[in-house]
Amino acid sequence: MENLTGFSKFYLLGFSEDPELQPLLLWLFFSMYLVTVAGNLLILLAIRSNPHLHTPMYFFLSNLSLADIGFISTTVPKMLVNIQTENKSITYVGCLTQVSFVYLFACLESLFLTVMAYDRFVAICHPLHYTVIMNPRLCVLLVLLSFFLSLLNSQLHISILSQLIFCTDVEIPSFFCDFPLLFNLSCSDTSANSILLYFISAIFGGVPVSCILYSYTQIISSLLRVSSSGGRYKAFSTCASHLSVVCLFYGTSLGVYLSSAVSSSARKGAGVVASGMYTVVTPMLNPFIYSLRNKDIKRALYRLLITKT
Repeated sequence: MENLTGFSKFYLLGFSEDPELQPLLLWLFFSMYLVTVAGNLLILLAIRSNPHLHTPMYFFLSNLSLADIGFISTTVPKMLVNIQTENKSITYVGCLTQVSFVYLFACLESLFLTVMAYDRFVAICHPLHYTVIMNPRLCVLLVLLSFFLSLLNSQLHISILSQLIFCTDVEIPSFFCDFPLLFNLSCSDTSANSILLYFISAIFGGVPVSCILYSYTQIISSLLRVSSSGGRYKAFSTCASHLSVVCLFYGTSLGVYLSSAVSSSARKGAGVVASGMYTVVTPMLNPFIYSLRNKDIKRALYRLLITKT
């Protein structure tokens, strides 16, 4: 921690420094946070209350919902407190903690989406062996493995960040401690760490994407061999929700990456919007995508709400 060279606080500049916009931002993100938590909790309750949804696919979906709640809870509450108290500071330890949890839950989401793609691959390409392959023991093992790999990814980023030296007041042009921004704001020599970061990104980012692409390549290849168009549609409809979430998650991830590559004058606006889409909008939309495009979830939610009323 001594590498901070005497400075104990960072400053989160947020979406805007205009005082007139702060009440609007406060209520907007407070509403989005409540909708996200409520939506994902409803998904969890619907799956838990309906025995027909006690299958591997919905087991992974319930874990994805938990990751969504954790992901948005890592960034938005701190931003709301900063707006309410008109205090943009965050301690060095607080910033490290936030980076740690952001990368933990982001990697968890990525790995859960990968595991769900594998589940759909087995269900469509090897339907007769589905129950044997996707047994409860393997499902739990895949979730635990995803968690430990995400924890490893998080700790690797924290290890790199804790070695950086910051020579001036650190003003972060975002609403949370974003690792790429902190990396660029450091006055340390980051050439060696940059190579390590590319290697980590290739493993924890490239491998899941490659696995998802492979799974869907095999799924499409298998569906093309189905003679009935109705059969193809019915089989692929089970993948529609997952594919939508995958596109949303990795599309916004790509937006964050591209925004960090633009010129410094345009970086703040593009970067904050892209980060907001990635960390706030994606977890909020996931429950809606699954509830609107999945008949089983819609039926379970309807029964849950009817019995509660």
